[in-house]
Amino acid sequence: MTQDLFRTDAYLTECTATVTAISPQGIVLDRTVFYPLGGGQAGDTGVLVLADGSEIAIVDTRKGKAEDGQITDEICHLPAPELLSQLLNQEQAPAIRLAEGDTVTARIDWARRHRLMRFHTATHLLCHLVPQLVNGCSITPDYARLDFNMTDALDKEALTAGIARLVAAALPIAVGTITDAELDANPALVKSMSVQPPRGSGQIRTIRIGTDDLIDLQPCGGTHVANTAEIGPVIVTKIEKKSATTRRVVLGFGA
Repeated sequence: MTQDLFRTDAYLTECTATVTAISPQGIVLDRTVFYPLGGGQAGDTGVLVLADGSEIAIVDTRKGKAEDGQITDEICHLPAPELLSQLLNQEQAPAIRLAEGDTVTARIDWARRHRLMRFHTATHLLCHLVPQLVNGCSITPDYARLDFNMTDALDKEALTAGIARLVAAALPIAVGTITDAELDANPALVKSMSVQPPRGSGQIRTIRIGTDDLIDLQPCGGTHVANTAEIGPVIVTKIEKKSATTRRVVLGFGA
C-alpha cells in the first residue's frame, strides 16, 4: 500500500519514502507526493533522489494493477523504459542502483503540478457554469477539456467571462468527505457519466468551492488550489460539437 500524501495536502512537493517494490510497472514507495493518472488528470513527473544524491527522473505516475487487471492500492513511479529495465536487472551493473528497502526523496515537478491544480479547479468552475453531465475529461499541464452531454450551443466569450468572475471572487476550496450513504441520498453530486467515485472505504473524498455561496461540490480525487484566485487567467480556447449529444469545451491559460 502507498500512502497518498497529496490527498490531504496538494501543496507538498517532496517527502522521504521507502522503496517497497521495483517491477515492470515502476517503482513503488510506501508513501508519495506523486499523483497517479486518474480522474482525467495526468500523472505527476519529477525525481527520486537517492541516498548518494543521484536522481532517477520519473516521467509518469500510474496506479498499480494486479494480474487480473484490477487497480491496487500501490502507486507506481515510472522512470524511462531503458532505466527501468536496468533497475530490474541489477546484475548488469547499472549506473544507478536501487533496491527494496532503500530510502529516497520523492520530489515532484512543482511548476507542472501547479498548472494541473489550476486547470483541475477551473474545470470545476466550468461544471458550475454548464450544469450538464460530463462524459469525458482531460487535464494536462497545457490545456484542460470537458465533454458535456448536451445538445445546446455554448458561448465561448460568456464562459470565459464566467470563469473570470469566479476566479476574481477568490472563493475558498476545501477538501472534505461524505459517506457512501450520503452520496446515495444525493446522486446528483456526481457530475461524470464515465467515472464513478471509488466506494468501499466508507468515505468518499469531495471538493467544495465556496462557503456560504456554494459554487460546486462533487466527489473528486484530484489535486486543487486552495482559492479560485490562484487559478489566474483562464480562457475558453475552443468549443466543439463532438457528436449530436456532446459539446467539448477546451480551456487554456490566458496572458
